[in-house]
Amino acid sequence: MKVTEVKVFPVNEDRLKAYVSITLDGCFVVRDLKVIQGTSGLFVAMPSKKRKDGQFRDIAHPLNQETRAMIEDKVFEAYENELKSMGETLVNLKRQKAPGSDYGGSDDY
Repeated sequence: MKVTEVKVFPVNEDRLKAYVSITLDGCFVVRDLKVIQGTSGLFVAMPSKKRKDGQFRDIAHPLNQETRAMIEDKVFEAYENELKSMGETLVNLKRQKAPGSDYGGSDDY
């Protein structure tokens, strides 16, 4: 499986830096990934839904670290390119492990 397209939609919010859509193998789209500024750097949050108990639960996510790393690499590359095209630079693209990135947990952000 390969990420064949990445679309980045920057936003100017405190922690949320961009929404992202990815296309897998040119035939499957996953929307609403997010680039978020965490306490120790940027991370990619998978699409999630807020549950009745207030916790967020991923609705789509990679099942292993290799797939997660491949998606994050493509997303960060596209995010950096989008910033450059807007005339901005990302001085330090520091990454952190996504909260709840235990392949099925929740993202509390």
